[in-house]
Parts: sequence; structure tokens; C-alpha cells
Amino acid sequence: MGGINTDLRAGLAFCTRLPVTAPAGARLADAAWTFPIAGAVVGLIGGFVVYLALSLNLPPFAAATLAVAATALATGCLHEDGLADTADGFGGGHERKRVLEILRDSRIGTYGVIALIVSFLLRIGALSSLAAAGAGPAILALIAAHAGARGALPLFMRAVPRARMDGLSHGAGRPSANVAAGALALGVVVTLACLGLGATLVSAILLAGTLAVLARMAIAKIGGQTGDVLGTAEQAGEILILLTAAALP
Repeated sequence: MGGINTDLRAGLAFCTRLPVTAPAGARLADAAWTFPIAGAVVGLIGGFVVYLALSLNLPPFAAATLAVAATALATGCLHEDGLADTADGFGGGHERKRVLEILRDSRIGTYGVIALIVSFLLRIGALSSLAAAGAGPAILALIAAHAGARGALPLFMRAVPRARMDGLSHGAGRPSANVAAGALALGVVVTLACLGLGATLVSAILLAGTLAVLARMAIAKIGGQTGDVLGTAEQAGEILILLTAAALP
């Protein structure tokens, strides 16, 4: 790990579009333990929008829609882009070379569109259900979803080999065991504080199973993970934690 300030700036610069610049020479692999902190910041942004929308007497569905849109804007749709590319690549490609070509293509295809629609509907639907009970449950769920989902990413980056020798994932590097453990611990602590033990355990089990399946698919399709696959992993985490929070109030 680098210095705390250096790591935080690097983590925020990578995970968000906030006006933060990564220090020169900062290694993302070393700063990856801060991903849950950056996620909590994104969740707080969405939570503020939920609170403001509900204060203006907007219906829960509208408040949830605005909040999810705000979190997407706060990250520059980084993870949504990864989800769409992965869906297109894994759904439309059969040979490794072709899948990697699709992952690099900036255009979005049918699989990507459907994946984004499903992702937004599930997140907005779950958050709308929580917002119907007030701003508090929705805010806590957003913080947990964004912190918890990002807490698992460094472990995924460490456990799953990189699919190619260039690109975002390769440039980020491989987090150390301590960095991966630190990120996971932070993600669990934040989720536990926001949602309680039951929802945290269920979310952890569901996320572990989902990421194991995603890792297996990525290795089978392209030999490992890329930045787009990491984006898909984050989206899966967000969705699962929000759904669990809505199902286990």
C-alpha cells in the first residue's frame, strides 16, 4: 500500500468522476483497498438524491430512478459500460479472439442493451421498494451496495488471471493479498453497519456464488478477466445487495 492520502486519491480518481487527480506514480493495485470507500462516497451521492427527491414529495420510483442515475453519473458509467461490453462479448462471440474484439468495441449491441435495461430495472425496482419506507433504508442500502460490491473487486482481480497483456485490468495490476483482504473487510464492515448481519450474510453468499460463476465464464471465454469483466462484477454486487436489502428489510 502507498500512503493513505495517495491511495484514497487514486481510488477516488479511478472509481468516480469527482474532481480528484491520482498522484503521479500511484499504483491502482496498491490503492485498491480504498475501493469500498470510493463506493461509499458514490452511495452517499445517490442517497442525497433520494433524500432530496422524497423531500420534494416525488414518488419512490422517481426518487429511485434519479438516485441510480446520479450514481451512474458519479462513476462516469464506468461499470455499466463494462457490463454492456461483457454481455455483448460473451453473448455474441464464440472464439477468444472475437470475444476480445467485441469487448474493445465502443459500440453497444443487443446483448449489452438488454443487460443494461435489466441492471437498471433491478436496481431501481429494489431501491424504489426501500424508498417507499423512507429515505433512511434507501440511503443505507445504496451505501452498502456500492461499498460492498467494490470491496470484492480486488479479490476478484487477484484470484482471476488477466486475459491480456494490455488494457485497464492489466494496467491496474494485481493487488496483494493484504490489499484484497483489506478491501473485502472494509466492504463487509460497511455492509454490516448499513444492513445488519442477516442481509450481509445473504449478500455475501449470493455475491460469492455469482462471482465464481463469472470467473469461470471469463476464464472459459477469454482466459481471464478484463476491465469490462470487473465492471460486470461490480454491477452484479450492486444488484444483489440492493435486492437482498429490499427482500430482507
